[in-house]
Amino acid sequence: MKKVEHIGIAVSDFSAACDLYEKLLNTKVYKVEEVDSESVRTAFLQSGPNKIELLEATNADSPIARFIAKKGEGIHHIAFEVEDIKAEMSRLKQEGFILLNDEPKPGADNKLVCFVHPRSAGGVLVELCQEVGSH
Repeated sequence: MKKVEHIGIAVSDFSAACDLYEKLLNTKVYKVEEVDSESVRTAFLQSGPNKIELLEATNADSPIARFIAKKGEGIHHIAFEVEDIKAEMSRLKQEGFILLNDEPKPGADNKLVCFVHPRSAGGVLVELCQEVGSH
């Protein structure tokens, strides 16, 4: 794993959260997009080398809606940048981690992604990210 790519934060009110984090980090949202496969709208902010992803459910059955219903708003996941997502997925499986995806899938911000189940990662949802076209 190369570095922390971003921290994902689940939010209920997208507009209010964007305003809050713009003020908190003293920077503007640089990208908003919807990821239909995850039923989520995302906003990205960057402060120095650090990125924050705000996540709002686009339907009541989405993973983000379920997360907020169960735990409330807050940190949803930590994402790590990887050089080769398929190789990293294979390595983690061999180490006994439970992956939520059998294959990498398209995610936000031009990334291929895979999630590691919190049950096998000390209660933390971990996302693996590889820039599309980087390998």
